[in-house]
Amino acid sequence: MTTQFNHYVTEMNSPLGTLTIVATDKGVCHIHFGNLTKCMAALKVWLKKQGRNGEVIHCQETLQPICQQLEEYFSGKRTKFDVPLDLCGTEFQKKVWNTLSEIEYGETKSYKEIAQKIGAPKAVRAIGGANNQNPIPIIIPCHRVIGSNGSMVGYGGGLDKKEILLSLEGVPAKIS
Repeated sequence: MTTQFNHYVTEMNSPLGTLTIVATDKGVCHIHFGNLTKCMAALKVWLKKQGRNGEVIHCQETLQPICQQLEEYFSGKRTKFDVPLDLCGTEFQKKVWNTLSEIEYGETKSYKEIAQKIGAPKAVRAIGGANNQNPIPIIIPCHRVIGSNGSMVGYGGGLDKKEILLSLEGVPAKIS
């Protein structure tokens, strides 16, 4: 089933480089690492995969509240986000992402701990897969998920970005 949505996009600078923020009237639905030109092809593929149709409209004003909250996060003034989200994914993915959202600023959890928390203790690899497909990194803090031995493993944006985010939150991290 295809759903008609307008998708508002803007770019912002961050310590991770340029971020492209995407939202619908319901809320933030995607954050890309990179500028809009770089991300547009991937965004169109993602929208089609999610069964979404509609225009992609560049609109800084509509996305100002989320950009403001991200700027506050990067400057150390914000530890929680309170913008509406428009999550697209399977029920399992949404369950994982909602659990990730419960990990407090400056804390980490292992993939195994997340699997146990959602009642699927043997689904560690599936947790990793859902983490990798998180469409709203930073706000849904998949960077706070680490290996059972405390090492940083895997991050869709690259381990360098994960290291920056954890460091910003005061979490000592080691790359395996």
